Amino acid sequence: MTDLILHHYPESPFSEKVRLILGHKKLPWQSVRIPRVMPKPDVQALTGGYRRTPVLQVGADIYCDTALICDVLEHVQPEPPLYPLHIKGVARIFAQWADSTLFWAAMTYNSQPKAAGQLFPSAEVGQAFMADRKAMRTNMTQLRLGDATSAYRSYLRRIAHMTDEHDFLFGAEPCLADFAAYHPLWFTRTRTPVLADILQPTPSLLEWMERMSAFGHSRFEELSAQDAVTVAERAEPLPPGQNLLVDSAFQNDHGIPLGTRVTVTAEAFGPESTEGVLMAATRTHYSLLREDPRAGPIHVHFPRIGFVLRKADAT
Repeated sequence: MTDLILHHYPESPFSEKVRLILGHKKLPWQSVRIPRVMPKPDVQALTGGYRRTPVLQVGADIYCDTALICDVLEHVQPEPPLYPLHIKGVARIFAQWADSTLFWAAMTYNSQPKAAGQLFPSAEVGQAFMADRKAMRTNMTQLRLGDATSAYRSYLRRIAHMTDEHDFLFGAEPCLADFAAYHPLWFTRTRTPVLADILQPTPSLLEWMERMSAFGHSRFEELSAQDAVTVAERAEPLPPGQNLLVDSAFQNDHGIPLGTRVTVTAEAFGPESTEGVLMAATRTHYSLLREDPRAGPIHVHFPRIGFVLRKADAT
């Protein structure tokens, strides 16, 4: 198997989700540090527009969004499982809630002015970051700080009810739900410790966080962004059905045949589209073929849930 290359930056909560899963599965990987804000020319040479963090690269195949990245890592290393059979459905549903509702309540709380000095080395850096993220939220309604704080407190208590009963959220072993719930809380605890008192009323939750952090990040080596682009340029994208996504049957919910030039865009956060030729549209994902002057032919993969497929001439 070609090396797993994770494009990320240390402060990214969704990257921490994937880094811990790599640690849990003891998978070696290569680390490409990417900018926190635009421009991201090396990332977009691979994705064609998508700019959210992280991105997983395997040769000339690019996997976007952590929901899809988790499927890839499960295929690469099925044990220990992210989706145990007896809780496969509830683990996915809980993770979707944690990656959206919980995440945005937590990050609105984490981003309050009180924490600015811990988040950014200077006011200028902070202003640039907030302007960048505002541009990414063009299709979103953002919670007010007071409402987000109230919601976050309630969610922490509810998750703590689960950690009162088990070592992990659904039993003695972790599943996808644990990693999805952990990363926004990790941000509160490690990136904005001035705000971490919100975690103190739930000691079982803090104990669970210690168990999660103990998985670590496995073994990794640093790789430059240019070298990652070169890896893609020297590789060939794998045909649908032969890549690291397990399903390949065409599911035509849009009336758009394979071979059509299309765009894929996130429903909410991150308005940048990726354009290419539709190579696969299965029950779980879309795959686009695109050509890049630096990286050559690339297959870019997105999950169906959370993304919008359109004909390119309809955008």
